[in-house]
Amino acid sequence: MNVKYTIGKNEYRHMSTQQVRDTFLIDTLFKSGEIALTYCEVERGILGSAVPTNKDLTLEAGAKLAAEYFCQRRELGVLNIGGAGVISVDGSDYSMAKLDCLYIGRGAKNIRFSSTCKTTPAKYYLLSYPAHASYPTTHASQQDATPIELGAQEDANQRTIFQYIHPNGIQSCQLVMGYTKLKSGSVWNTMPAHTHERRTEVYMYFDIAPENVVFHFMGPQDETRHIAVHNQQAVVSPMWSIHSGCGTQAYSFCWGMGGENQRFDDMDHIEKTSLR
Repeated sequence: MNVKYTIGKNEYRHMSTQQVRDTFLIDTLFKSGEIALTYCEVERGILGSAVPTNKDLTLEAGAKLAAEYFCQRRELGVLNIGGAGVISVDGSDYSMAKLDCLYIGRGAKNIRFSSTCKTTPAKYYLLSYPAHASYPTTHASQQDATPIELGAQEDANQRTIFQYIHPNGIQSCQLVMGYTKLKSGSVWNTMPAHTHERRTEVYMYFDIAPENVVFHFMGPQDETRHIAVHNQQAVVSPMWSIHSGCGTQAYSFCWGMGGENQRFDDMDHIEKTSLR
C-alpha cells in the first residue's frame, strides 16, 4: 500500500505542476490482476482498485494498516466500472454488474473479488474511511440509486448524479459515495465551484476515451491550478480546495467523501467572479 502525504494551502502556492500531480493525483489504479491501494493523510482515507483476472483477489490489511483485517476499524465502498463480477463478503456473494455499488461495513473479515470473464474483467474502485460504528453490507444497482438531474445545455453541464451511499440510501458511518455522468455535449461539472470545510472528497474519473482529457481544477479560490487527468485516474481534494472539472468530451466520475457529516448539500459555494 502506497502512502500519500498531503500539504497545506500555503505550501501549495509554491508548487510546480509536477509537484501538484505528485501530491494530489493517483495514477496507479486498475492494474490487471492486482489490488492497488493508496493511504491518504486526508481524513485517513484509502482509495484503490481491484482487477481480478486469472484468479480471485483477497483484500488484506497489510502491515501498514496495523489491523488484523482490512475492515476491522474501517468501512468500504466499491463501485464496479468494468465487466461483471462477484464480491464475496464473509461467505455471502454479491453479483456486481457495471456501475453496481457495494457497501461493506466495519467488522467484515473476508473480502474477495472475482470477475465473471477474465478477458473483460470487473474493475472495482475502492474507497474506505475509518468507522466507529457498524452498518450492514448492502448492494445497490444503478436502478437502486437516487438520481438527481442537474445543469443545462446552454451551460454545457447537463449531468445526472447517482447517489448510492448517503443518509437516504445505503447507510454508513461517514462514507458518502456515488457517481456523476455527464450528458453528451456537456463537459463541465460543479461550476460554480465549492469547498467542503467539514469533509474532504476524492474524484475518480472514468469512461474517458484515450484521446481525451479532463482538466481537474483545484486550489483556494484565489490560487487555482489544474491537473490534466486521464481515464481511471483519481484526485484527492483537501478541505481548502475547490474541485471542478472540464473535459474535451463528456465523461463520468465517482465521487466519495468522508469527514464530519454526510449532508450532500453541505458546501461552501464560491462565486465564479471570485476565482483567480
